[in-house]
Amino acid sequence: MNTVRRFDFLIIGSGIAGLTFALKVAQYGKVAIVTKKEDAESNTNYAQGGIASAVSENDSFSLHIKDTLLTGAGICHKDAVEVTVKEGPQYIKELEEFGTRFTKVGRGKNRKFQLGKEGGHSANRIVHAKDLTGREVERALLSKVRNNKNIKIFSNHIAIELLTEHNIKRKRRKKDNKIHCWGAYILDTKKKVVEIFLGKLTMLSTGGTGQVYLHTTNPDIATGDGVAMAYRAGGKIANLEFMQFHPTTLYSPGNKPFLISEAVRGAGGILKNSEGKDFVKDYDPRGSLAPRDVVARAIDRELKKSGAHCVYLDLSGIKKEDIKKNFPHIYKTCLSYKIDITKERIPVVPSAHYMCGGVVTDLRGRTSIERLYASGEVACTGLHGANRLASNSLLEALVFSNRAARDVAQQIKNIPDEFPEILPWDDSGTFNHEEWILISHDKAEIQRLMWDYVGIVRSDFRLRRAERRIKLVAKEVEKFYKKTKVTEQLLELRNLSTVAELLIRFALKRKESRGLHYTTDFPEKNDKKWKKDIIICKKV
Repeated sequence: MNTVRRFDFLIIGSGIAGLTFALKVAQYGKVAIVTKKEDAESNTNYAQGGIASAVSENDSFSLHIKDTLLTGAGICHKDAVEVTVKEGPQYIKELEEFGTRFTKVGRGKNRKFQLGKEGGHSANRIVHAKDLTGREVERALLSKVRNNKNIKIFSNHIAIELLTEHNIKRKRRKKDNKIHCWGAYILDTKKKVVEIFLGKLTMLSTGGTGQVYLHTTNPDIATGDGVAMAYRAGGKIANLEFMQFHPTTLYSPGNKPFLISEAVRGAGGILKNSEGKDFVKDYDPRGSLAPRDVVARAIDRELKKSGAHCVYLDLSGIKKEDIKKNFPHIYKTCLSYKIDITKERIPVVPSAHYMCGGVVTDLRGRTSIERLYASGEVACTGLHGANRLASNSLLEALVFSNRAARDVAQQIKNIPDEFPEILPWDDSGTFNHEEWILISHDKAEIQRLMWDYVGIVRSDFRLRRAERRIKLVAKEVEKFYKKTKVTEQLLELRNLSTVAELLIRFALKRKESRGLHYTTDFPEKNDKKWKKDIIICKKV
């Protein structure tokens, strides 16, 4: 029999979204945070740039809203943009109160945030902690969480499936067609046992889907688990065609991509081709500080045109001492690759970076599944539209986790303590190592297919080719999953295949080019037909 654990709140994921939500709801009951690796491993931890927020007298909410809407290419939800921008500053202040050490300038009463500038922003508004903002925010939040007696962190635990009506032993007669969530089946990867985690309310904060691509800035844990689970449970998913490729990751064949923060360009770094030309200005008058979709496509075209393997980020316009002071992590990392960025140009290429679509939520963080919330990169709140404005992601996680927590304060009072009887996890079957060796190669195939056919520039021909092959892989993986004991690697592979297939479906549906989705078959924007979200929901 499976061990059954009962909590008031189950949180899947330990990034800024999950930790913020945990801290706010702990006053209302017992909280479990389930995280795949160690508690400090998350997409948040890899966020270099910072948090966009209009906190300067030289900035305004209206300007931040305007920049977000413009970058989102017409399909941002204005209400989501407005609440995120207007509520953001109070949570920056709260992070400081939690112990986050943001970079500041000046002395005494004149001491204030050192605000950076990134692509698409019309003002300096990036609150940061040098070039490791995510890590610093994560450190401060984790410190608060670890000292809260109502919160328990389960490291090395991975969610398998959400618990819905499908998993109830005695089926209830439904008064409506709504799906409800009561928690999740969770695999303890150390003990290799599946447990049932029950929660009156569940928060998905599982991060992104970057590992679906061959080259990504995301950590290994970013396998789209939350999107895949929500989809399989019958939740609404939106806009997965809008995968943001970060224009500047270190080009170093054979090594994992390393992100060169957009803040470097904000400080004066210029993208140049092998001939030393500032080529981005040929595509957009804003040059290297154009929004990410524009810059990534410009690099992609430049590389195809020239046959070069990379372009270069020239920092000669930034003082050497400022480079070392403001970008110490980037400076030291590049130095370990024998590149002194105070003297040499940085070879860079685009990599998959951020998923702008995800599990559909309303302004309170509620998904289409009752008792299930989502926040952070896993969610589609309407803020990002067709392209995320730089450094709006951590801001979104802060705002929507807080909004969800406020909603929870009202909901939890009306939810009974009883849970339905959940079917035990079927752990029959053995793990076939010989067959797994063959199946495990599917991950590399998925990543290569997605990179080659569903990248920065797409076409129906490439997408259809990828779709045919991904469907075969997904079918093969699902067949193996159903007859064997689960492992972390198998669960991640299954989720990757689900997300890859979904991403292609979304890309094929959008018959236009908008924001991060560019197709040679429909190279223009079509506001009349496609100025809207695309939503896909599985019938269960």
